[in-house]
Amino acid sequence: MKQNITNEDIKLFLASFDSDAKNLLALNAVTRNGIADVALSRKEVDRINYTFSNLIDSPEATNQERSGRCWLFSGLSLLSLEAMKKLNLQTFELSEVYQMFWDKVEKANYFLENIIETRNEPLDSRMILALLSDPLSDGGQWDMFVNLVDKYGVVPKSLMPETFSSNDSDSMNTLLVSKLREYAKLLRDMYANGSSAEDLRKSKFALLEEFYRMLTIHLGKPPCNFYWEWRDKEKVFHRDGNITPREFYQKYVEVDLDGLVCLINAPAKDKPFKRIYTVQYLGNVVGGRPVRYLNVDMETLKKAAVDMIKGNHAVWFGCDVGQMLETEMGAMDLNVYDYKIVYGTDFKLDKAGRLAYRNSEMTHAMVLTGVDLDEEGKPRKWRVENSWGAMIGDRGYMYMMDKWFDEYVFEITVRKEYLSPELLSVLCTEPVVLPPWDPMGGLAKQN
Repeated sequence: MKQNITNEDIKLFLASFDSDAKNLLALNAVTRNGIADVALSRKEVDRINYTFSNLIDSPEATNQERSGRCWLFSGLSLLSLEAMKKLNLQTFELSEVYQMFWDKVEKANYFLENIIETRNEPLDSRMILALLSDPLSDGGQWDMFVNLVDKYGVVPKSLMPETFSSNDSDSMNTLLVSKLREYAKLLRDMYANGSSAEDLRKSKFALLEEFYRMLTIHLGKPPCNFYWEWRDKEKVFHRDGNITPREFYQKYVEVDLDGLVCLINAPAKDKPFKRIYTVQYLGNVVGGRPVRYLNVDMETLKKAAVDMIKGNHAVWFGCDVGQMLETEMGAMDLNVYDYKIVYGTDFKLDKAGRLAYRNSEMTHAMVLTGVDLDEEGKPRKWRVENSWGAMIGDRGYMYMMDKWFDEYVFEITVRKEYLSPELLSVLCTEPVVLPPWDPMGGLAKQN
């Protein structure tokens, strides 16, 4: 039989609270100031240090504003570093709006194709509810970023600059998502009335034409070809005319994206290490590269990240950024807040427990551009390039303590050359397919 809370129980709760004066002090402090200010550890604030033993030259920090495009900003940051070398520039930024535009076009088609594929599923099935819950998020995964670059190339930011809706995407997304759900109902109703899958796909084309029109009104028209002019660090003028976005990528960026692999650390009983995983219906480009994760232990994942930085390669990574983060200082530190001294209790879920009980997931993507190694070559802390502007941390760069890395980093991309022969052989195996609601199906979209 279920048990309710009685008046006697409440009296005991209250008596227990009043029995310790520290509870009253905490109540007074938190109700006036908020938990973050009260729990902030002075000890941790005093030891902040933005110096690293191994560092990669990096451009100015970018700013995704009020949008969930962190995965695009961090992915393009890696490419911009390579373009800076080829163009001999001090700083350079690729257009995130260009990638955002094509991502939403492709996601719309991907969603409608999934609706057609699942047309026999009941509307209230868990699968359909999962598809309808978030058909057009700003967020994404590494392999989805690769799909966009492979298909559409890249353009300098000056050729497709930010718009109101790219910087503040909620209103645009609300309207576009409403349209996609309207389209889903139309297609399912057509099927219920006897239309074939071929008929549904013919209708889909007109729907996408309407969607494209709405999106273009918000984000502008992406360039098909363009003239590119620049002055390099030596003030020498250059021009390359009538070049397409894909040609620009191949000529001035040319990172071997096929040579990069996504490693995850998901310490869960249903996800053994040294296996490949994918997530059903997670993607953006129909027929593109599927999302694939190689699950490894944390020691393997961190070694690969260190090797990348030592090789002068920045590292794209995904984490749960909202946990134990002091934003103004750019501090990602398990000790930055002393909650125990305020509440009188510890938070005891480990990484596996937080994943299993939905208390943690990948919410944000950033770039590792440095690491501080101790005398034994073990990481102490990491330098993090974020996309929240230059006002946080060290001019937009944050620091991550290594213990924070252990608990809240879930995913990195590394070059295959830094993997062992054993792990390289695993890459050739068929992936285990996880359902759409699995915690590893989360998208990096924190703004």
